[in-house]
Amino acid sequence: EEDSIWQVIIGQRAEVNDRQDECKRFESTWVSAVKMCEMAAEAAYTSGADHASITMNSNLEVALSQVEKAQKLSADADKKLAETKVMEIQRMAQQPASVQNNDEEEMPEAYLRED
Repeated sequence: EEDSIWQVIIGQRAEVNDRQDECKRFESTWVSAVKMCEMAAEAAYTSGADHASITMNSNLEVALSQVEKAQKLSADADKKLAETKVMEIQRMAQQPASVQNNDEEEMPEAYLRED
């Protein structure tokens, strides 16, 4: 049963890695969009559309704060993922030792004696 739980964890970890890759692509696109918005706000300001420029900057600040919160959540998830990797490594390191001990314990005493 423990092995099946660990298999689920391993599967979820693979899914998390895939999603992290997607997030990196999204973040790259996001940076480009932010730069374009900043340039649009600057162009609006220089053309005399002060209200459009102010609105664009306000919306951009809200979006940036939301991205910052998402990045913090992602960092927390990365930390938890690293912790589960450590737990798995520890479990794998203990497993061969426990299997070996179980093999020795299950051996009847009669087989261990030299007669």
